[in-house]
Amino acid sequence: MSQGRRNLTITTVVDAGECAVLRVAGELDVHAEREFLDESGAVIAAGHRFLVLDLTALRFCDSRGLNCLLALEWLCRRMQGRLLLASLGVRVLHVLLVTRTVEALSCFPTVGHALAAVPPEVRPAWPPGGAASDGAAPGGGDGSDDVKTGDGDAHRPYDRERPR
Repeated sequence: MSQGRRNLTITTVVDAGECAVLRVAGELDVHAEREFLDESGAVIAAGHRFLVLDLTALRFCDSRGLNCLLALEWLCRRMQGRLLLASLGVRVLHVLLVTRTVEALSCFPTVGHALAAVPPEVRPAWPPGGAASDGAAPGGGDGSDDVKTGDGDAHRPYDRERPR
């Protein structure tokens, strides 16, 4: 960990077999590049060839951050896996659209949708702790982020159109 104020936080949400879900918060730029690559690269090196990044709280991503995402995509593909980006904010999605890298990365509206694209044999339970047996979301939620394997839209990434 670097000393001083951290502009990036990476939290492991799910660590299961060949798939992991990481929550990335803050700013992914030149100052956080090494930390991001070290931490996320270690997760892949530990055998998690499917990596879902929850980017809900990622406020900023510049070209160096974009290069980090492309490097992770390459690492996952090299291990016959995938990098899946979930819950991109408007700013991050704009960077991907302007640079046309949205075509090279798999982007999904929620973590549940991203996990639905992971092969069933390595897909972890979502939300963490598993779903209730009656199909309702634990904690009284609406279940909007649950993995639904029969849902045709669950595998559809973000529309690739430019924002207005």
